[in-house]
Amino acid sequence: MPRPLFIDTDTASDDAVALIIALTHPDIDVVGISVVAGNVPLDMAVQNALYTRDLCASTVAVHAGEAGPIARPLETGQHVHGHDGMGDLGLELTGRAPSGTHAVDALLAAADAHAGQLELVTLGPLSNIARALQRDPALPDRIARMVIMGAVADHIGNQNPVAEFNMWVDPEAVDVVLNSGLAVEFVGWDISRHYAVIEPDEAAELRGLGTALAEFGVDIQRCVSEFCHTETKLAGFDLPDPIAMCYAIDPAVATETRRLNCRVETTSELTRGMVVMDQLGFTGLEPNAVVVTAADRARFLEMLRSALATTP
Repeated sequence: MPRPLFIDTDTASDDAVALIIALTHPDIDVVGISVVAGNVPLDMAVQNALYTRDLCASTVAVHAGEAGPIARPLETGQHVHGHDGMGDLGLELTGRAPSGTHAVDALLAAADAHAGQLELVTLGPLSNIARALQRDPALPDRIARMVIMGAVADHIGNQNPVAEFNMWVDPEAVDVVLNSGLAVEFVGWDISRHYAVIEPDEAAELRGLGTALAEFGVDIQRCVSEFCHTETKLAGFDLPDPIAMCYAIDPAVATETRRLNCRVETTSELTRGMVVMDQLGFTGLEPNAVVVTAADRARFLEMLRSALATTP
């Protein structure tokens, strides 16, 4: 039987590829997609999720959620992904309607329907998840695992010197999640930076697969490619959400993991959103998260190619 998966996303260019990987995988039943503000404002992220879902010929419900962090104003990543979050290619990202169910209600209902089996993958800020935990503190009892694209195990950030964007946008939500008892697994930006950079020749090969999904998945990285060239100094565009999704589907994508105590910085502007990972055990606190520290690039690329080669 396919595994039930619930995806929470702030849909922009790498999120869209992660959605394609999940929606086209034969072993996965995506039982819901919830959307949160992050990379782009909520209404844009909802339209991007619906566009991607439709391109995959899926009918899974898309649920609009929180329009901003739980305790501070929203600051988006449009300087990275483009104004529309999808590379500003002129795609028709309007006119589609999400479900009438709020994302928090949808997640709680999915956890009830698949109690003890539901796997949760988050690709954006954790605002929706924190609100769900505030509504129902017993939610962790019904979630089998939660894979988070976020944080950095080497503490080299892409939003400030030490923090990754998703954690930086809503650190208070991260704090709620880390103190909830959820079975948290982090796939950080460091994993993307080391194992999921797509260089120009690889991008051309992927686009050359000739499917609508391949052309879409590569073309929407246009703005990210420029940001990676000028700001993060990578040799191509990287795909943090897709490698996190691949790990969620196939844990063998990780070649090394560690159980660590993780806490998040919520008060310092200098280190806002830093997920502090106690790698030497200084705090004496029990581990509360699994952290992926190395990955199988070849396995990731194989899963990526397989998804983009699909004709729904």
